[in-house]
Amino acid sequence: MKYDKVNRELAEQILSDREHHIRNPYACTGDKVIRRDNNRDRENFHRPAYVRDIEKIMHCPYYNRYTDKTQVFSFYKNDDISRRALHVQLVSRVARNIGTALNLNNDLIEAIALGHDIGHTPFGHAGERMLSRLYHGNTGRYFNHNVHSVRVLDRLFSRNISLQTLDGILCHNGEFEKQEYIPKQEIGFRLFDDIVESCYRDETNIGTLIPMTLEGCVVRICDMIAYLGKDRQDARLANIIGAEPGFSDNGIGVENAEMTNNLVVNIINNSYGKNYIRLDEEYYDAIKKAKKENYEIIYFNEKTEEQYKKHLEPMFEEVYGRLLEDLKSGKTDSVIFTHHVDFINQHRRYYDNVTDYGTEPPDDIVVDYIASMTDDYFVDLYDHLFPKGKNMIQYIPYFNIN
Repeated sequence: MKYDKVNRELAEQILSDREHHIRNPYACTGDKVIRRDNNRDRENFHRPAYVRDIEKIMHCPYYNRYTDKTQVFSFYKNDDISRRALHVQLVSRVARNIGTALNLNNDLIEAIALGHDIGHTPFGHAGERMLSRLYHGNTGRYFNHNVHSVRVLDRLFSRNISLQTLDGILCHNGEFEKQEYIPKQEIGFRLFDDIVESCYRDETNIGTLIPMTLEGCVVRICDMIAYLGKDRQDARLANIIGAEPGFSDNGIGVENAEMTNNLVVNIINNSYGKNYIRLDEEYYDAIKKAKKENYEIIYFNEKTEEQYKKHLEPMFEEVYGRLLEDLKSGKTDSVIFTHHVDFINQHRRYYDNVTDYGTEPPDDIVVDYIASMTDDYFVDLYDHLFPKGKNMIQYIPYFNIN
């Protein structure tokens, strides 16, 4: 295995700059914070601006639900396979390592990292695709988990999260790699809202998003770093790949530890003191090839895809249709009211000037509810709504993986 190191001269400069308390002029400091209500949530010495965002996110009612949401591998009863709760922590950890070296605002980095997937669906990206297809079929609008994460924090629970954090969450999508990330010009909430709305109307706009802060750029690339090698570890645990699956080195290694180290080091070597986050071209090419191999060897696994198409997709269709029907008919004893609309309104009452959630468009309410579910919640709800339903998830037991 090969483990790169930060250039010696650069390491000495970083240590010297720390000793002399030299600040990074490109870091996003707390005095730059923008909120919808700037009269609330002002920072103080023990609760800086972005620490407040971290705590708001961690106390969001949906934060707990990370624990039982698929990261990549659904249908496994195996607690050693990563769930989304671990993924956001790994993104935060890797990003803060880079943030510390580059002397960026680690509070903002942590807030973006911990909140970036809070709007993700059950069953990972397969669930996201299914929900978007149903939503688009009814409304002509698209569902994307990064956009929905913003909706959860900014609309459903109205937590007065900073624009810098919301922007980083919106722009985090780790499926679109770049060699160099240059923050876009600082924006206000009016333009931000227009950008969010454009992503609902045209899903290709997701690929054009660039964060407004270096901190957001760091989280975006670390979202990819955190899953590339970890997904390979999990694929072995799930027996989707063997001990020698045929991954190419490409200059960054093939295992999680060396891939993470080498990419982090390369970013530090190329980005310290700069107004951008950058990878060497060979490392950028390597990360693209590594992701391509993950798709070919891991993500498009035939067994998993078969269960998605044969059982999960019809379950999504049935649940979406029933919830929408109950909502439109005003069936107040339905779970869409008792476990969702009432739940949201109960938490909204802690904030001023928030409307009744039940007045939102019906399809938006149904999408909000399904996206909020954990994997087990969704399966239990299906069984509750359709006790004689023909679809069933076949879980692979802990001791019977073959």
